[in-house]
Amino acid sequence: MTTTYAALLRGINVSGRNKVPMAELRSVLEGLGHREVRTYLQSGNAVFTTGDEASEGTEDELAAALEAAIERHFGFRVPCLVRDHAYLSAVAEACPFPAAELEGRQLHALYYSAPVTAERFAAIDQEAFRPEAFALGDRVLYLYAPGGLGTSKLGEAVSRPSLYKDVTVTARNWNTVAKLVELTAPEH
Repeated sequence: MTTTYAALLRGINVSGRNKVPMAELRSVLEGLGHREVRTYLQSGNAVFTTGDEASEGTEDELAAALEAAIERHFGFRVPCLVRDHAYLSAVAEACPFPAAELEGRQLHALYYSAPVTAERFAAIDQEAFRPEAFALGDRVLYLYAPGGLGTSKLGEAVSRPSLYKDVTVTARNWNTVAKLVELTAPEH
């Protein structure tokens, strides 16, 4: 069975660190047996199709194989999440904020490698950050930052490394969220 996934790489091509050229990333994915490999932007978004035994596995297994291949090829570790179309689409549909009415830079999805609970964020007083807000979903945190992520104090609070010692997290703006849903769609 053929499945299309998005690979979300964390922390590449930022401030000249962890440089991963997209052409090389595509080659790495193809070397793992994946097909129809495409990349989106320079910030670590790749779409690929599996379908034979060499390239099958759970999302976690696919992510681990990609992390190992990137480390072999580039010489440094890059945390990766792999998600299928059904999940990405469900995240977009479940957004509690009016995504269609907002600019892509105002809404973000922080994707997690495992479920996170509200207790993790209990020390964050959302009222102190209004009009910014966040809500939790299935392995995702939706962040509304009307001024954009670059100036978001709530974004800074929910992104503190101390909150994520046991999970991988990577953020995408809503334009990228929507594009990845499109690129992983079966008819695409």
